Amino acid sequence: MDILFHATGANPEAWLSAFQQAIPGASIRVWQEGDTAPADYALVWKPPAAMLRGRTDLKAIFNLGAGVDAILQLGDALPPGVPVIRLDDAGMGIQMAEFVAHAVLRYFRRLDAYALQNTDQLWRFLKPFDKQSFSIGVLGLGVLGQRIIEALRQFDFPLNGWSRTPKDLPGVHCYSGQDGLDGFLRASRVLVAILPLTPETEDILNCENLAKLPRGAYVINVARGAHLVEADLLALIQQQHIAGATLDVFREEPLPPVHPFWQEPRISITPHISALTLRDDSARQIAAKIQMLQAGLAISGLVDQHRGY
Repeated sequence: MDILFHATGANPEAWLSAFQQAIPGASIRVWQEGDTAPADYALVWKPPAAMLRGRTDLKAIFNLGAGVDAILQLGDALPPGVPVIRLDDAGMGIQMAEFVAHAVLRYFRRLDAYALQNTDQLWRFLKPFDKQSFSIGVLGLGVLGQRIIEALRQFDFPLNGWSRTPKDLPGVHCYSGQDGLDGFLRASRVLVAILPLTPETEDILNCENLAKLPRGAYVINVARGAHLVEADLLALIQQQHIAGATLDVFREEPLPPVHPFWQEPRISITPHISALTLRDDSARQIAAKIQMLQAGLAISGLVDQHRGY
């Protein structure tokens, strides 16, 4: 079995070691410019178009992450008929749930406000938020969105969820489709964005939609930077319609030093670390899926390239 590997920004030696342990006997090589030698499978993260264009030998392309927008942007460079398979979770779900729960609780318990008081040596009580009116809306109810919902359910917050197609989750007021988006936004005091990035969801967090959130709402984006119109969020924070935001993803990464987000104390910034791909877990999951494909069995994680996820 011949496997081709490329992961932009990753340490190839560490990944190759993990895959060689998970798939003993396979021949795994790092793709180099001009490499057109045969391969059965490709393991990729943000691959160049030249790596995949014209390949008719591949049985499947495995994306080393949950988000597939970067690979689908290759368009006709993707070999026709070759399935693209994303990671189901590989340890990302629990990380994402930890990150979002922390951001929600930090805002709900007013810990950022207390931290600001610390700098002025102020010992001052701040009125707590009413939990029953502190509804949390999760925008995107895939594997990661549902894991976030599970974590937040432990704290007895009112929970809303929105998805492209109808879903029924216990303890969650579920909205769906374009017709359900307005009601979802108006009902959510905290908005957690965990959507896949598609042409339909790009710029979904714009002025029109963000303004539908209740006054004093809080925004958490752990999906993709292109979901958010950054100038719109900044304006609504400065107008005090949005109380603040925790942002882990941005249109340009690293976030440039001159970006106005750095100067806005009501925006918490992290460097795209809400859920990191775990090498060993990912390698084992991909190895299991390759074995299933070899045996002619159905697998999870198959990407619908028309829907974009």
